[in-house]
Parts: sequence; C-alpha cells; structure tokens
Amino acid sequence: MLKLRLKRIGRKRAPSYRLVIMESSTRRDGRPVEEVGFYNPISKECKFEVEKIKQWLSYGAQPTETVANLLKKAEIL
Repeated sequence: MLKLRLKRIGRKRAPSYRLVIMESSTRRDGRPVEEVGFYNPISKECKFEVEKIKQWLSYGAQPTETVANLLKKAEIL
C-alpha cells in the first residue's frame, strides 16, 4: 500500500522533513516513489506540490496521521 509520509533529513537536533510517497513496508529513510513537498517544524515553513498530492490521493495513497494534519492546515484535504 502506498503511503504519503514524512522522510527525515537535516542535522542532529535540527530536523526537517520531505513529504514523500512510499510503500508502507519501506523504512522511514528509504527510497521514495516521489517527493511531493517539504516541511520544517522549527521555522514552520512548508511547501507542497498540491497537484501531485491530489493526484496520488486519487490513486489511493493514504496519508499518515501527521501528514493528514499538515494537509488540513494547508487546506489541501
């Protein structure tokens, strides 16, 4: 099953995340199918490719709980 989830990047104690499409059985930092956004929890900066996200959701990709909250704040869901 495809998931819309966060992939951690950045230094120790300075996280930032990429919003990616991945197979649910893949490890957190594994190879994604596609990268569709970016989120920095420290500066609250987020950038999403809305068209690609909506396309993947229509294909049946399921967002994780955290990603669903981010997408609701950005008024995509």
